[in-house]
Amino acid sequence: MKKFKALFVDSFQELRDVRKLAVAAMLLAIAVVLGFYRLQLTDYIRIGFDFIAKESAAMLLGPSIGCVVAGLTDIISYVIKPVGAFFPGLTLSAMLASVIYGVVLYQKPLSLKRVILANGLVTVIVNLLLNTYWMTILLGNAYMALFPARAVKQLIMFPIEVVLFYTVAKVFSKADIFAALKGQAGR
Repeated sequence: MKKFKALFVDSFQELRDVRKLAVAAMLLAIAVVLGFYRLQLTDYIRIGFDFIAKESAAMLLGPSIGCVVAGLTDIISYVIKPVGAFFPGLTLSAMLASVIYGVVLYQKPLSLKRVILANGLVTVIVNLLLNTYWMTILLGNAYMALFPARAVKQLIMFPIEVVLFYTVAKVFSKADIFAALKGQAGR
């Protein structure tokens, strides 16, 4: 339990470093911009790529900062370009997803297994279960009426999201971004 708590404390203390604060701000801005480029297939099925920046923030800066970045991304995106009604439940889902990514990926060696685990947990807990519930509240449809189509979408998107994020994370790793954030680049 102490290690779990330490993840959040360490993550929150990342804000003391100006470089990490700047990285958080840049990833937030990237997430907002990526959020504008999404496909709205139906009222309850949307495909977007802002998860890449939010997941990167959680991986690089931890669950606390990832949670803040995800929450602010959701709110700022709505203020700049509102699509439908603002619903705090979906903001909480985005924040929870970043916490999961941060807990699984922060301060741990990058591996495909970890990326699959993090994306799997988010896909099932947040995207399938929680977000489908929020959609029932927003749209007034029955949970089981929405679930099958959302499940198919998640099955299709899961491998795409894993490959996209793992590729981005590998690029970060090769570019020494992890070391640069720790102040060890070029050593």
